[in-house]
Parts: sequence; structure tokens; C-alpha cells
Amino acid sequence: MKKSRLEDLDQREERKGKRDFIMLPVVDFCFKELMKNPVVRKGFIAALLGLEPEQVEGTELLPNEQPGDYPDEKTGILDVLVRFREGGRINLEMQVLLYAYWRERVLFYLSRIYASQIKQGGSYQNLKKCIHVSVLAFQQFPEDQVCFRVFHMKEEGADRIYSDKLEIIVMELPKLPPEAQTEEGVLSWMRFFSGKKKEEKKEEKKEESRQPVCSGGCWKRAAWRKCGGP
Repeated sequence: MKKSRLEDLDQREERKGKRDFIMLPVVDFCFKELMKNPVVRKGFIAALLGLEPEQVEGTELLPNEQPGDYPDEKTGILDVLVRFREGGRINLEMQVLLYAYWRERVLFYLSRIYASQIKQGGSYQNLKKCIHVSVLAFQQFPEDQVCFRVFHMKEEGADRIYSDKLEIIVMELPKLPPEAQTEEGVLSWMRFFSGKKKEEKKEEKKEESRQPVCSGGCWKRAAWRKCGGP
């Protein structure tokens, strides 16, 4: 029996939908799988730190479950926890939906990662730098349009840093400026993570073609360099 024209069109649309389907990098599973690739992981971390990929000597994935030392302590479940060859650690978190008490959660995770480096009898001199990276699909700081921030422990009213052992990086994907003709470093990775479906990208390009092109220079971190990212 021959297929009706309507059935044939339906099947074509279904096949087209499958071809157009893209698992976006902001999807938790997709983000974790990407970071399992040592080349991708190295490129992203290099961009975050303002380094060339070859300057990142080595990264190792650690178990993402951070249990407490006592039975009644809360267990932290991380997205991607990485240890550098010299011992420092970086926690990479992708968060799509606005999460209540996100700042408190970040502090909890960062503190747990930092403290877990030494056990009973261990020396404080063995504590290495720990970084928490929030890749957010929502605006944590809606009062401005800054899409990339780095936080340290500083003296109030001065630039003196108490310690560089704790650092928080916040990337707000919704605040990305119109795509520039040349982008590199962190901005390039943020653009990749905020990837859209084909139709949405086409519409965005039409809209951006009506707007002045931004050079992107004002969005670069001082140490940004070409990182070999997407």
C-alpha cells in the first residue's frame, strides 16, 4: 500500500527534527561529557586562567561526590571536579535554572573542596588554590550587563588580597553581547556553551546584522589569550 502524501510529509518532518536536534552544552549531562575530554577540559580551563593550553600541565577528574567527615554532614554533589598536577582544584558547575541560595551553595562547595585537601594530622602548608566556576544560564547580577566576573578575598576599601587560595568565577550566559567578528578566550567558550538550535541561530544572525558590530575588546579579561577553544 502506498503511503499517503500526508504520512510522507510527517515522516520527512520527523527526520528533519532528528537532524536538527542538538543537545545543548548547558544540559547537565552534555556539559559533564564534554569535560571528560582532556583536550576540551584543558582548553576551557586555560581560557579561564588566561593561559595557553600548553601551560596547563595536567588535569585529573576527581569523584564528584564530596561526603562530610561525619554521618550527619551534608554531602555535596558536584558537576565536574578537577585536580591540577600541582594539587590545586577547580570545580566547574553548569546551572540552567535559577537556584535558591546559589551563592550559599557555591561557598559551601568551595569550602568543602578546600578543606578536603588535608586530613587529620595534615599540614596547612599543603593546602592549594581552589576555584569555583559557575556557568549560569540565568542572571545572578541583573543590575548590570557584565557577563564575566572573578571574585577574591579582599580587604574592605583596598585592593589588598587576604589570600589567593580561594577564587570564584561567574559566567552569566544571558548577558553575552552581540557576537563579534573575532572572539577568543573566555568569550568564545561562553558563546559555545550558550549554543542554540539552528533556527534560533539564524534568527539571531538576522537580528544582529541590523545592529552595530562590537569588537569584543572591552569584554576581554586582561590576561585573555587565544585558547584553542570552540
